[in-house]
Amino acid sequence: MSNETLAVQKLWNYCNVLRDDGVSYGDYVEQLTYLLFLKMDDEQTKPPFSRESKIPKNLNWESLLKKDGDELEVHYRHILESLGKEKGMIGVIFRKAQNKIQDPAKLKRLVMLIEGEETWMGMGIDVKGAIYEGLLQKNAEDIKSGAGQYFTPRALIKAMVEVIRPKPGETICDPACGTGGFLLASYDLISKYPLNVEEKKFLREGTFHGWDIVDSVVRLCTMNLYLHGIGGEESPIVTDDALASDPGDRFDIVLTNPPFGKKSSITIVNGEGKIEKESLTYQRNDFWATTSNKQLNFLQHVKTLLKINGRAAIVVPDNVLFEGGAGETLRKRLLQQCDVHTLLRLPTGIFYAQGVKANVLFFDKRPASEKPWTEKLWIYDLRTNIHFTLKTNTLRYEDLVDFIKCYNPENRHERRETERFKAFTYGEVMKRDKTNLDIFWLKDNSLGDSENLPDPKLLALEIAEDLESALDEFKRIYEELEE
Repeated sequence: MSNETLAVQKLWNYCNVLRDDGVSYGDYVEQLTYLLFLKMDDEQTKPPFSRESKIPKNLNWESLLKKDGDELEVHYRHILESLGKEKGMIGVIFRKAQNKIQDPAKLKRLVMLIEGEETWMGMGIDVKGAIYEGLLQKNAEDIKSGAGQYFTPRALIKAMVEVIRPKPGETICDPACGTGGFLLASYDLISKYPLNVEEKKFLREGTFHGWDIVDSVVRLCTMNLYLHGIGGEESPIVTDDALASDPGDRFDIVLTNPPFGKKSSITIVNGEGKIEKESLTYQRNDFWATTSNKQLNFLQHVKTLLKINGRAAIVVPDNVLFEGGAGETLRKRLLQQCDVHTLLRLPTGIFYAQGVKANVLFFDKRPASEKPWTEKLWIYDLRTNIHFTLKTNTLRYEDLVDFIKCYNPENRHERRETERFKAFTYGEVMKRDKTNLDIFWLKDNSLGDSENLPDPKLLALEIAEDLESALDEFKRIYEELEE
């Protein structure tokens, strides 16, 4: 069991103790992030990190350790309120923070549980995000309803960053940044270059930008960046609906996994208290098509955010590849006006929610031209006859090594077809009905050859996933008919 898994298990066990006192999972995870942050901030002031903390000494982890009983509860509350009024990143991290653990004895036990761990900082990149996501996953398993957010597997993030190859001096953005996985993996990769003083300063203060609509997630992302020494006086992460408007900023690289909800909607409560849902469409002059499909809107938004010759990698569900109407318009424009060069078909069973069929679309933005910029779309099939599960056969970085080799990040214009990697010309793609990019060519062994059937458990899981996916599609059609 890894250190991260052990840490999650230990912290989760304590959650059950607090649950008896009426502290919800969400509140528990939130309190845990505040306390873990104070602890890690304290650790990074000591060797080998020896960084300066932005937290005043009378409000730091050491000050908390000295207190006991009611005094501890009062001081913890004072820390949260005071740090929430600080300027810059600390103010963002503790904005509106409140203590939800009213029993001083249990608060003390949690503080000592965290203090007991030798070093949280030593657990490697994005440790807080991994622990937080681990707790959310456990929460989802416990309540059997799914986390509601589909976190990007770390192995996939690493592979996407590796083929996009961010370089020193480039700007990188994630308009749905979550806990900052893409930003931190990019930071890790660029840090390996021999950097001069100016490049180091730019990497810390000018490289990364992010948006997320969920305030608590922005706080976690800001914590992550702060603990890696990223960010200047102000937080580079903004709490906002990224789709609401064009921010005007343009970036060299966009890496993102937008939320997978089918539609954008807002809830309206009228004067009689009746609740109605209204689909939300975004009227933006920079968009090619107006739609309530969130993923299509994110794809258009990513195109807008890129500088000319900027590079993008975006996780999209299958419906973006085949949906008609706005989807068809968008695919045609994207193929014409950008160089859409690579599509990675992802296997099922790698996201926390079942039934998710997703892909990664890679494209470069190009200047205006009469001639279409896409010459060939290369598709890598990591789905046919490949089976993953979240518990017993998780996606590892090694599973993506062949894709990285085929992508050929050193020179992606020199590629060779393999059994799983195949090129389709612009003409071939445009001739397909609705410019459908949902393309497979490998024989699915589970169809027809009874001797090669996968494990019955996997078959049952796949059938359940297909049924859930179909149900979602019927719900979407029903909602559209209702409008």
